Amino acid sequence: MKVVQMTEERSTGDADLGRVRVAVIEDHPLYRVSVERVLAEAEFIELGAVVDSVARFHVHRQPPGSVVLLDLGLPGVAGAAAVLEVCELGHHVLVVSAQAEPEVVLGAIAAGARGFLSKDVDADELLIAIKTVADGGAYVSAVVAGMIMKDNADRPAVSADVELSPREEQVLRLVAAGERDVDIALILGIGVRTVRGYLDRIRDKTGERRRPGLVKEAIRRGLIGGSGPRRGGRK
Repeated sequence: MKVVQMTEERSTGDADLGRVRVAVIEDHPLYRVSVERVLAEAEFIELGAVVDSVARFHVHRQPPGSVVLLDLGLPGVAGAAAVLEVCELGHHVLVVSAQAEPEVVLGAIAAGARGFLSKDVDADELLIAIKTVADGGAYVSAVVAGMIMKDNADRPAVSADVELSPREEQVLRLVAAGERDVDIALILGIGVRTVRGYLDRIRDKTGERRRPGLVKEAIRRGLIGGSGPRRGGRK
């Protein structure tokens, strides 16, 4: 991984320092050192725990609200279970993994991950993804999104020509970012029943009934940062 310095004037990760709190859970020593070096060089990042397992992460008591870079192939708790456990601690999970099969990606996002990167991304994209997730958005690298779309290429595209309204796109984007119905309502300033009404219309239009399918639809439409022509986040 090429080491690149990247600065930001503002971040929502730490109001006092103007920096984003970031932690790393990665069991491959060489990759862990490489990522740690990139993060240490980024002026907008406050680097916290850098550990090799979820169990060790618990010991460090990383402040809630941090962006946690998480590998899936960890000793002990791994995969979607690791995502779920870290999310339950109040963190924003950005998966960085060599496992990028569609079912793995969608499973991680369904468990609460706000982003998914393959391990071959460069430092620039890693830092952009961290900033996007810290600002409340979702991010899937183009390589990962391409694999998901390739997997879906031979299936009927029920929603190929169906347009969503701007508000429906906002709701779908927030679903893909891991927000619950009540959180979407607060973010958009509307009622929970209204959110569920939008979700019903989105499901009817796209044919996707479950969250992994809605995440895939958001990726297909370019509503998640890095996956297409439009970039997503809180509005």
